[in-house]
Amino acid sequence: MGSKGVFDLETHFAFYGAYHSNPVNVLIHTIFVWPIFFTSLVLLYFTPSPFRLLGFEPPFTLPSHVLFFNFGFFFALLYAGFYVLMDRKAGSLAAFLCMGCWVGSCYLANHLGSSLASKVDFFLYVGLISRLTYGFCLVMLSLLQSGSSPDLILADFERLL
Repeated sequence: MGSKGVFDLETHFAFYGAYHSNPVNVLIHTIFVWPIFFTSLVLLYFTPSPFRLLGFEPPFTLPSHVLFFNFGFFFALLYAGFYVLMDRKAGSLAAFLCMGCWVGSCYLANHLGSSLASKVDFFLYVGLISRLTYGFCLVMLSLLQSGSSPDLILADFERLL
C-alpha cells in the first residue's frame, strides 16, 4: 500500500467506511462526485494560465489549441498525484480518470464557449441541489407520516451523513 499518514489509502478507506456506511449515501457519492469534478474543470477551463500570470510562457506547449496549462489542469494534476501517492494501482486508475476528465472538460468548454458553459454548469448545480432537496423532503415527509418523532428523524438523518 501507500506510505503512512495523509497518503495511506487504508486509513482513508477506513475513515470513509466509518462515515459513509449507508448504501444510499455511497451510491450518491459514486454518482455525483465525478460529475461535480468534471463541471468544476469546465469552469476552470476559462481561467488563465498560471504561467502567464507570472509573466512567462510554459517550457513546452501542448499540440492542441484546446488543451493548455490552466488552473483546471493543475487542479486535475493535484488530484491525480494525490491518488497515485495513496496507492499505485488503484490511484493510477483514478489519476487516469482525473486527467481524462480534464481533457473532456477542455473540449466541452471550448465547444460551448464561456457564456454557455457557465450556464450549463449553473443549471447542473441547480438541478443537483434541487433533486437532493426534493429527495430529502420526500424522505422527511414519509417519515413524519409514518408517525416517527422529529428527534428520531434528525438522529437517523445525522447517522446517514
